[in-house]
Amino acid sequence: MNASQNGHDGVEPNVGPTPEGEPEFHPYHHPAAGWGAAKSVTRVLVGEKALVDGPRAIMRMNHERTGFDCPGCAWPDDTKGLHLDICENGIKHVTWEMTGKRVGPEFFAAHSVSELFEWSDFDLEDQGRLTGPMVYDPESDHYVPISWRDAFELVGRTLRELDDPNQASFYTSGRLGNEATFLYQLMARELGTNNLPDCSNMCHEASGRALTASLGTGKGTADLKDWETTDALFIMGVNAASNAPRMLTALAEAYDRGAQIVHINPLVEAAATRTIVPHDFTDMALFKSTRTSTLNLQVRIGGDMALLRGMSKAVLEQAKTDPKALDQEFIDRHTAYFDDYRAVCEATPWDEIERQSGIDRDGILKAAQVYREADRSIMSWCLGVSQHEHGVDTVREIVNLLLLRGNLGREGAGPSPVRGHSNVQGNRTCGIDHRPGEEFLNRLGEVCGIDPPREHGMDTVATIQAMRRGDVKVFVGMGGNFALAAPDTPYTYAALRTCDLTVQVSTKLNRSHLVHGRRALILPCLGRTEKDHQRGGIQSTSVEDSMSMVHLSIGMKRPASKHLLSEPAIIAGMARAALPDSATPWEWYIEDYDRIRDTMAQTLDGFEDCNRRVRLPLGFRIKQPARELVFLTPSGQAEFSTAPLPDVVPAPGTLALGTMRSHDQWNTTIYSDNDRYRGIKNLRTLVFMNEDDMRERGVCEFDPVDIVATAKDGTHRRLDGYLAIPYDIPRGCAAGYMPEMNVLCAIGDYSLQSDQPLMKHVKVTIEAHA
Repeated sequence: MNASQNGHDGVEPNVGPTPEGEPEFHPYHHPAAGWGAAKSVTRVLVGEKALVDGPRAIMRMNHERTGFDCPGCAWPDDTKGLHLDICENGIKHVTWEMTGKRVGPEFFAAHSVSELFEWSDFDLEDQGRLTGPMVYDPESDHYVPISWRDAFELVGRTLRELDDPNQASFYTSGRLGNEATFLYQLMARELGTNNLPDCSNMCHEASGRALTASLGTGKGTADLKDWETTDALFIMGVNAASNAPRMLTALAEAYDRGAQIVHINPLVEAAATRTIVPHDFTDMALFKSTRTSTLNLQVRIGGDMALLRGMSKAVLEQAKTDPKALDQEFIDRHTAYFDDYRAVCEATPWDEIERQSGIDRDGILKAAQVYREADRSIMSWCLGVSQHEHGVDTVREIVNLLLLRGNLGREGAGPSPVRGHSNVQGNRTCGIDHRPGEEFLNRLGEVCGIDPPREHGMDTVATIQAMRRGDVKVFVGMGGNFALAAPDTPYTYAALRTCDLTVQVSTKLNRSHLVHGRRALILPCLGRTEKDHQRGGIQSTSVEDSMSMVHLSIGMKRPASKHLLSEPAIIAGMARAALPDSATPWEWYIEDYDRIRDTMAQTLDGFEDCNRRVRLPLGFRIKQPARELVFLTPSGQAEFSTAPLPDVVPAPGTLALGTMRSHDQWNTTIYSDNDRYRGIKNLRTLVFMNEDDMRERGVCEFDPVDIVATAKDGTHRRLDGYLAIPYDIPRGCAAGYMPEMNVLCAIGDYSLQSDQPLMKHVKVTIEAHA
């Protein structure tokens, strides 16, 4: 296999472990979760020798006040007090963090950076937990130990010597707790920059911008209680069985009480068929599965907006003979531009809706009937909707459809985006935003006694481009694996290597430690499962789930090393070194995180009195004005949008390719080369294709193919020798795994609406391998 890019050195995707045998493909026909999940968890616990600590952690995970929040997805904690509010992937993630393996100075002394760069990403992370701070020594090409004091001084001195604070960029992944997040953005803004890119820039930026434009709030309005009472669920662009497995419980319960469940996705994923909920011991014992859908629609990649427009058109047509099809009173009292939207729907012909969506009219009418007959509906979506050129317009079309029947501001209804990482929404709430609002900056300046910069900063794509130009000289990454998660892998690698200093705050070794600047630091931090001892005692941190609930997380396990620091302590150490004359009480904050939360309460809307409220059962929910039918939009009402349908039909000979995770994977962490729910074993370098598309190209199952992506600027990126797998996917569409396929998404191929990389809509040609 080969990966290359015009104008840049080739990058060989080397991610997963060495396969244990020949590639296998057997279509999956079993329920999601159930005994398959139990078997997988057992294998992980045995493999990590965690038969004691693993079950202890399982009993504490997602338990309010006494447990830690799962470091995986952002699905809300159960509201009914289930004893086991867990899932297969959460257990894998926790066990991965609690491993007994260690990566200390002796490991780095034995292996150069050049050698480690040739290792697979699985093998890098499989070495275990980092134990102490390390600095890159260019003379020996090894990381060598450094004291925390000297590490902070290196960061501080480099930041102080910059000609402009905007020559630094401060990235965060979704795992950073709220308290650390608040300190991180405070440090950056006291330094004088809003360069605060985050993983939202690559996943749900479109959702936030769309919801803000339509409703005046960047978050969904539905919560878990709404899911428990709704009449209809529409699940769009998400593989819930792998990305938010605890959603399976909500889907099964919804089906049991008679709710309609419509899945809209190019692939019929396991979560859209049947499930056995593992903590339902009776169902497990009887092998009794529950359906998780009443209708599946396989929309073409990028065709979601056309499908939604068709549903709205059908509802409006029905309203001509049945006035109850619309909630006209809600529309008149609470919305703006309805007449304009109705005119757009009427002017959009059915044949164009069918062509763009890839769904025939009968299928669209079935979905519209479900929506029209439901008194209360929730629409939920993930990256399959947002990572497109027109992601903002599509999410706004979701809101348009909800507004037609007043599905907002009442129980069991509303928009409900599915966030990926456990605190990615909390990061944005607590200030990680490269485009901060004036009101927030004024409050921050008043409360914290600083003069925050007003100029917008750089997001993820802009940061990579600026590093490549030499305009950003210092890159700090709080968690995650930036080098592997970002688009256009060769370009991103070259950009990071241009920096004067790269700093990675991590728990395990990963690719981003080996793709570094002229100087580089690895700063190891505590994991979510570990006790955080400070002068004021054991500390807790808060996180916000995807439905705006804020709750505490407290570690249960002894730290992997006595040399680890918490994320807030690392940030405070860097801040004091970079801002020696700062009046901010960095050290005082770290003694007791309640002090950080007191400052957050004065600064952040919705966090008032948070130290008391976060200790209530299940914590507290951040108030959403749109849920109360208060719309902070220019019109003061919920606004219909009237964007034209984009043309998403691939040109002759081309395919639309979407990247995705396998089941045995969490973001860039790969647990194995298997994808149980898609029937794959011992293979990651593959492409799923429609059988007719394969036949047209003379390709059979497991034949090697070459994949070539053409960027907006006309340049090409390619992956050679990937194996073709026939799959139930719409004609003209293909799919494969990230991060291997991130190579295909050019740095300039981002949405003009959201600035997100187009990871779910890469235009490619696929031919038999030469």
